[in-house]
Amino acid sequence: MGKVIAVCTSDVRGIQKHNIHEAKLVEGFGIEADAHGGNWHRQVSLLSYDRIKEFNAKGADVKDGAFGENIVVEGYDFKSLPIGTLFRCNDVILELTQIGKECHSHCEIFKKMGDCIMPREGVFTRVLHGGIIKEGDEMTCYLPQ
Repeated sequence: MGKVIAVCTSDVRGIQKHNIHEAKLVEGFGIEADAHGGNWHRQVSLLSYDRIKEFNAKGADVKDGAFGENIVVEGYDFKSLPIGTLFRCNDVILELTQIGKECHSHCEIFKKMGDCIMPREGVFTRVLHGGIIKEGDEMTCYLPQ
């Protein structure tokens, strides 16, 4: 079981997100008012709080949303889960659709640290059922059959 640590959005693509602490997720779209929402397979991004802590221990000092992630969750190594994994948080159901992504232009984090974890640690999901997610909520994981 995981725990939601942060819920982050941005109103423009290509910038760091900021923690809004609670958000409405819309079925088939993503997070309401987030720039990455839409009818595609990368509606909501997830990143492990545990991997962020490890990265910060190297001197990065990144804040929630700095990697462009929507939801920071403690307790899961997302990249180790198979495509099709379902996550449930309150009424929200997310389906894992992509692990990692190509980074076309190195972000400020990469320029400072020589590394960025989002391209290999971040995962992407689509919203199968909407609802509200907020900091402190529990998230459960169901592997595909």
